[in-house]
Amino acid sequence: MTKLVILDRDGVINLDSDAFVKSADEWIPIEPSIKAIARLNKAGYQVAVATNQSGLGRGHFSQADLDAMHDKMTALVEAEGGHFATIKYCPHKPDEGCECRKPLSGLIDQITEELSIHSLDGCYMVGDSLRDLQAGEARGCKAVLVKTGKGEKTLATNEGLENALIFDQLADFVEWVLSQES
Repeated sequence: MTKLVILDRDGVINLDSDAFVKSADEWIPIEPSIKAIARLNKAGYQVAVATNQSGLGRGHFSQADLDAMHDKMTALVEAEGGHFATIKYCPHKPDEGCECRKPLSGLIDQITEELSIHSLDGCYMVGDSLRDLQAGEARGCKAVLVKTGKGEKTLATNEGLENALIFDQLADFVEWVLSQES
């Protein structure tokens, strides 16, 4: 079994914004998430990020801004003793017809190719929206919805969540998944 957890970014690792998270200053971690990622690493899990970042394609922020956000996120996780195996993002606008924008699974495919993973059996896709879960489920990941970010709104629709595990936040999922091993 491959020990991989794929995370959406906004609303799972950091606070989300309907106006887009546009800079490292606006990138504010959901505090328990940073330590939770490090806990996964320490338990032998690879952690990857798959995030739609259409704000880049829409001109709301630059590549340098996105890099600065990811550098901040990476530094915070590393300060807790963790790391990301890879960070993949879709810069395209919703109408561009790319293969990487969730709910399509292009980002998941990029992750598995880069990490040389041949089976996602036992892997988890953690997100706060249905499209996150759909992208992971299409490749065999177990779907995990967190109530942070847009999670409560997603939960209220109750659509497409039949197979999803549901947790208040990432740290609660990590606590659960690590308890399954003991």
